[in-house]
Amino acid sequence: MSVEELRYRKLEIWKRGIQLVKAVYGLLTSFPNHEQYALMDQLKRAVVSVPSNIAEGSKRNTVKEFRNFLCIASGSLAEVDTQLVIAHELGYIAYQNELAEEIVVLMKMIGSFSASLHEG
Repeated sequence: MSVEELRYRKLEIWKRGIQLVKAVYGLLTSFPNHEQYALMDQLKRAVVSVPSNIAEGSKRNTVKEFRNFLCIASGSLAEVDTQLVIAHELGYIAYQNELAEEIVVLMKMIGSFSASLHEG
């Protein structure tokens, strides 16, 4: 299998998911050490889940399966947003308006992409 066969890498939703991972990981440097295995770990898992589920879903056999993985990716975005709010409320980070806006845009893009998929 060549890189060209990894079609999900060409999807804008996957690319933006990767950028979101990088942005969130950049924020984690300001978290206190005692959060390393708590909120930080949960946030890492949730944000990595976004592009991972897009990629995994794209390799499934049916549109229904792909849509399910897109739904999971969207749910992970809601989880990331919630965890960023918690981190802000705990005083670990400043409010991340740009990231919150990117999360909303990405949720909408995933929803539109999912609705555009057709069987067969």
